[in-house]
Amino acid sequence: MNDYGFLSILPPLVAIFLALKTKQVYISLVFGIWFGWLIINDWNILDGTIGTLEGFVDVFKSPGNTRTIMFSALVGALLIFIQYSGGVQGFMLIINKALKSYEKKQSGKSRVVVQLFALATGVLIFIETSISSLTVGTLYRPIFDKLKIPREKLAYIADSSSAPTSILIPFNAWGAFIMGLLIAQGIESPLTTLATSLVYNLYPMLTILLVFILIVTKKDFGPMAKAEKRTRETGKLLNDNARPMVSDEITSCEMKDGIKPRAINMILPLLTMILMMIVSLSFTGWDKVEGANSLFGHFINSLGHGSGSSAVLYSVSSAILAAMILYRVQGIMRLRKMVELVLKGISELIPLALLMVLAFSISEVCNTLGTGLFVANFSKDWLSPELLPVVIFVLSSFIAFSTGTSWGTFAIMISLAIPMAQLHDSNIYLIVAATIGGGVFGDHCSPISDTTIISSMASASDHIDHVKTQLPYALFTGGVTAVIYLILGFVVG
Repeated sequence: MNDYGFLSILPPLVAIFLALKTKQVYISLVFGIWFGWLIINDWNILDGTIGTLEGFVDVFKSPGNTRTIMFSALVGALLIFIQYSGGVQGFMLIINKALKSYEKKQSGKSRVVVQLFALATGVLIFIETSISSLTVGTLYRPIFDKLKIPREKLAYIADSSSAPTSILIPFNAWGAFIMGLLIAQGIESPLTTLATSLVYNLYPMLTILLVFILIVTKKDFGPMAKAEKRTRETGKLLNDNARPMVSDEITSCEMKDGIKPRAINMILPLLTMILMMIVSLSFTGWDKVEGANSLFGHFINSLGHGSGSSAVLYSVSSAILAAMILYRVQGIMRLRKMVELVLKGISELIPLALLMVLAFSISEVCNTLGTGLFVANFSKDWLSPELLPVVIFVLSSFIAFSTGTSWGTFAIMISLAIPMAQLHDSNIYLIVAATIGGGVFGDHCSPISDTTIISSMASASDHIDHVKTQLPYALFTGGVTAVIYLILGFVVG
């Protein structure tokens, strides 16, 4: 691999800067990708342009990428289904009835309760981040809209309760991936190491705690406070110039005339998706498990070894099939109408699928340029043992922010952090936690992260508005985490 040095970090930084400055996410990403290929091809404009186009094609060489893109498109069909069938309206009737007493007793109380429900839902669905964000956004968007809670707040709750929970309850593909990386570094008890490191994994814990505090105290700050004020005073759920990740065709699909709203028409497909996520993870990871002492142990281990991209695709496909059967039994729609709605839903989410292609493309550019390795190697020679935890946290954060992937960050940083911890005789659990927490922090902040994109989509929020309103909260929590790691480096490091 060529050593591109400082140039390796420019493409993602350029793309992120342009996206935040212009709010033109697609153009910014394309320019960042093109700039990266220009560097790779020694500044030859023709070769750089051809490399960019071929890079888009190469995204689909990865089965995991292709499954995720298909999942992103199929979500549109599920969203239209549950609205046309009266499922969303039925769920809203149940929630409204449950909140009626709160609305009578105390103004604004129902807003707090609904947001806490959304947070709890995201925490409970720890098995996969995309399913968590999607479920929270889909379930609670109509209720948030009715209670005049800005879309940015829903996106923040969905995003902040997905990856942080998945990393704190690692009985999923995240846990298996990290344990595999630990094994590769010669760690004999990866599960024990990962479990013990969770005590020091401060960023995810503080993130969930901050969401809870903000909901209960109603003391937002920064851009989110402005969004809350806008919605409270004008009733506008989005900024005037906002471009929601999901079109009005998806979020405002009318219920079929003459049918009774039934919450089951939404709840059953979503439950199917969640349950099939677990089944699919077990199915795809079953043959990879060795040495389990019991059937239950084999099942738990298989969840961690399963394919996340396969599971999300299988689960959303199963949810659509379950919805079709349910609606046909009720006589709500025939096969021809179902196919029509599926195609309509997919077409409305083509922009999201395109955004995922661009996100994967710039990630590949970063891999080719060695962005993560450059950042990691930049500091390894001058680190002191006391500073190691905080520097590892900051480096992991920057790599994840620049590349938009926490998984790629884990792969890069764990292979560097473990040997550095052993060399400096540092607390291995603290270093593992700093690496993982930094990856989640950077991914949480990054506008090119797939989890950030899906949270915007599920909440029908403007993507850049979601990033801007979430960023101060993430930076605050990340800053507190960094300070604590600095202290712990001197105390237990």
